[in-house]
Amino acid sequence: MENERKVEAILWSIAFPGFGQLLNKKYVKGFIFVTLEFAVNVQARLNAAIIPSFYGQGQAANDTVNYQWIMFYPCLYLFSMYDAYRDAPGERMRYAAIPFAVSAYCGTIGVIYSHHFKIVGFLLGVIWSPILFHLTGFLIGLGIRLIVLTLVKPQS
Repeated sequence: MENERKVEAILWSIAFPGFGQLLNKKYVKGFIFVTLEFAVNVQARLNAAIIPSFYGQGQAANDTVNYQWIMFYPCLYLFSMYDAYRDAPGERMRYAAIPFAVSAYCGTIGVIYSHHFKIVGFLLGVIWSPILFHLTGFLIGLGIRLIVLTLVKPQS
């Protein structure tokens, strides 16, 4: 039952950074994450880029965003998820930060290469490219975590 709370916290953080913290009754952190989400989202013009992305207009989405601000978003987004997961009740998972950190890094790489990354000639753009890189990064992070768990023995 407590592990369900961890999943619930992550899902609310996916919906909106800061909501997982509010769910965990970490109101100050939740308010800070919600405020940061609004600030970065507005300054980056992220919501304006989402609409053309859903219409398959990757270049229009790329032209819409402010790259000086959008670069912050992957790390803010993933750290909010990790923080909500960590604070939720339930069993502590060793090295749980690794998949989140690798995913944040890869998401940022996805933003950087959003002008160039195409699948079957289709420019993914600044929304879909980081999402694809996030998912790939999370899977890579899970693999790295498994390697670390096998190399580092728990201390008694």
